[in-house]
Amino acid sequence: MTVPDLDHTATGYSLPHAYWMARAAGLATLDRDGIRTWARAWGFEQVRYFESTHRMPFPIEDTQAYVMAGNRMIVVGFRGTEVAKIYDWLTDVDTPPVPGPANRGFVHYGFHQALQSVYPQVRDTILELRDQGQSLWFTGHSLGAALAMLAGARLYFEKPRLLADGIYTFGQPRTCERLLADAHNEAFRDRCYRFVNNNDIVPHLPPEPPYTHISALRYIDADGELHQSMPLMAALRDRVKGFSADLFAPESDAIKDHHLPSYLAALEKNVTRTG
Repeated sequence: MTVPDLDHTATGYSLPHAYWMARAAGLATLDRDGIRTWARAWGFEQVRYFESTHRMPFPIEDTQAYVMAGNRMIVVGFRGTEVAKIYDWLTDVDTPPVPGPANRGFVHYGFHQALQSVYPQVRDTILELRDQGQSLWFTGHSLGAALAMLAGARLYFEKPRLLADGIYTFGQPRTCERLLADAHNEAFRDRCYRFVNNNDIVPHLPPEPPYTHISALRYIDADGELHQSMPLMAALRDRVKGFSADLFAPESDAIKDHHLPSYLAALEKNVTRTG
């Protein structure tokens, strides 16, 4: 079986939709023309692209995002980045957190600054293009995953108080502390899905505490099988299996598992097997 086409009438969670949201996260790495070409091939007539260059206390100098809209669905995607470019500042314990959306808890300063550079334009574009009550989805990988989660939170906790139909994140780092995570879990119950691929290193950063994860885990084990949860001991055994499988590989398992194509391959495998 092949993966079904993107369903613009989708509601709730499904594996095919998760696959397409992962592909949509990948679009954010393209340039303006590339995003527009693929978006229109997927049935989205309107596409807006945003890029902001800003000075940051770490090696991330710009934020890229897009909004693509059709008659039934709107998707907002944020660009991720390479592990090497975010590892240092994700492990910098001296980076102070800042207040979260509508002062709910705190978020990592880097994520806040990166999102703030494009969020007003993204928000205004959603309000402009959502003229037919279209469903609204946020997606992102790596850094883009943190920005997708925070953008959805800002849109709901701040004006215009618009609740997205779904947020799909892939390889998301710890983005906020417990107060905001709890508020987000309550508001986005059955609307937010956080995918972690086996030994992906980024979801283990920044360190706990003060940062933590939102809930709704979808865990991909070393064999590419998808789970809604993983008992601690089983997870530890699975992690060892994942590391040992690539012990002598030129790139570590922890880095390879973070790449978006690894997520896509696992999702495609699960979709075609269960379909």
